[in-house]
Amino acid sequence: MSAQSSDTVIVSASAAQTFATSLLTAAGVPPTNASFIAECLVLADLRGVDTHGINRLLPYLSQLRNGTLFPASTPIVKEITPVAAHIDGQNAFGFLSARAGIDFCIAAARTFGIGMASVKNSNHFGMSAWIVQRALDACMMSLVFTNSSPAMPAWGGREQLLGVSPIAAGAPGDPPFVLDMAPSVAARGKVHKAARRGERIPEDWAIDSEGRRTDDPLKALEGSMLPMGGPKGSGLSIMMDVFSGVFSGSKFAGEVCGPYDGSREAGVGHFFVAVKPDLFISGEEFRSRLRVLYERVTGGERMEGVDRMWFPGEIELEREKVRRSEGIPFIKGEVEKLNEEAVRVGSNQLGES
Repeated sequence: MSAQSSDTVIVSASAAQTFATSLLTAAGVPPTNASFIAECLVLADLRGVDTHGINRLLPYLSQLRNGTLFPASTPIVKEITPVAAHIDGQNAFGFLSARAGIDFCIAAARTFGIGMASVKNSNHFGMSAWIVQRALDACMMSLVFTNSSPAMPAWGGREQLLGVSPIAAGAPGDPPFVLDMAPSVAARGKVHKAARRGERIPEDWAIDSEGRRTDDPLKALEGSMLPMGGPKGSGLSIMMDVFSGVFSGSKFAGEVCGPYDGSREAGVGHFFVAVKPDLFISGEEFRSRLRVLYERVTGGERMEGVDRMWFPGEIELEREKVRRSEGIPFIKGEVEKLNEEAVRVGSNQLGES
């Protein structure tokens, strides 16, 4: 680990992985699971999704201390049909429930062309793109849905009811299609990040508790996020709750407890689908057609001031290449808070050998 400036610290992916694994293991998470969770978190940092990287260890560890997240629990997979599974997350880390779900989907899709899994009693699973990537590594298309704790009003309202629940999808190609987005103007994690760093936020991201737009992240966290596209973003968030909460039998309609609260079990629900890309046409034709789409999307005439047009997921792939080589930038204060947790549980600090 080396300093880039007085406020920024550069950490290698391997150092971040070792640190996160050690911290989770010291907190009672079985080593194999700790390593897997750490890998998912570090991948988020590598891709530039800093809101869902190793800084998420802080609320997770708080949940573990509160007894509202079970460190050694194992999700239970119940096959409903050869292509559908119902998974009870057993209040384990959401990463483990999501892995069980997408792995069932992939296995089913290899045989039957499609697989789906509904998950209940789960927790936050970090960045959705890691699940999409797991399907891509198996040459599968995927859909990844989840609900989350209330952070956004239904369109026209002021009360926090809907989750800022990510919508993710992927398809194998060169480059692959990887969509991972929130139905709000900005992900709530970006507000937490701004609050952590003492930064302001754009006024179109959130409203305060009185229903007024604000650039203060602390007031935004007391208020609500704003849906993208007005009723469209609100509708997408409701869709996430239908498929992930209502359908699975997990918590829904504002009942999910978020990791930054941690006062009770989260009860998050998920829904996953994996599909063979050669189900209807050959795999070669699929990839060829996806490449045509890529070239038309990125090669079109650009608006004034636009230097490059990107395919969904392409920016993150480029950033991952850079950060694997040059390291991951963290704010010094973030590293200090992580190291405070390391001292608390008796594990090595970030930067120690």
